[in-house]
Amino acid sequence: MVADVVKAVLGAVASARKSLAAKHPKLPKGRPSTPAAKQAARTKKRLEAQRAALFTSRYLFVQRHLNKTERKTLWRVSRGWPQLRVLRAIMEQVYALFDRRCRTQTALDKLAKLRRRVQRFPALGDTLKKLFAPTLEKALTFLDDTLLPSTSNAVERGNRRYRKMQRNVYRVRTQVQICARLALDMWREAQAEGRQQTLQTLHEARAG
Repeated sequence: MVADVVKAVLGAVASARKSLAAKHPKLPKGRPSTPAAKQAARTKKRLEAQRAALFTSRYLFVQRHLNKTERKTLWRVSRGWPQLRVLRAIMEQVYALFDRRCRTQTALDKLAKLRRRVQRFPALGDTLKKLFAPTLEKALTFLDDTLLPSTSNAVERGNRRYRKMQRNVYRVRTQVQICARLALDMWREAQAEGRQQTLQTLHEARAG
């Protein structure tokens, strides 16, 4: 879910760069000699510099934590683009939804507040439509369970292991074996921390 929002925000920054490229004035061939040509050359140079700055600092719009220097850089490159500053503020609220220090109900209250804020900016509706997906509420249920990971990477790894086993051993496709496999994966995840501590102790003893 966060990856989809990050992709949408970066797409909005790319659209801003394209709009700057479309604003470039057409210059006659040769060095500008008239006052109007010189003004057009300065405008083109300023727009090119702003476009390059947006491209170089595009990661600042989606980075989770920003220090003081990075915030100054973000404020400078987004000058004249209030919608990009709004997207950055909304991105911080999205990260706050998945904060482990919150409970599910607190995150749902934050989500309702975030959706009301997005609705005040109709131009951002298509960019942040993922925030109105019905599955987002379900994605926040992990906050009430310390054993559930914040991402599905561990689940996907377990599924890949199980699918590989199914290609070789047909009996693991039965319902009993599927339930047993799920229980085994849950037990392995619960014992992972203790297993890592044991291995670290053995390595330290061997090194000593």
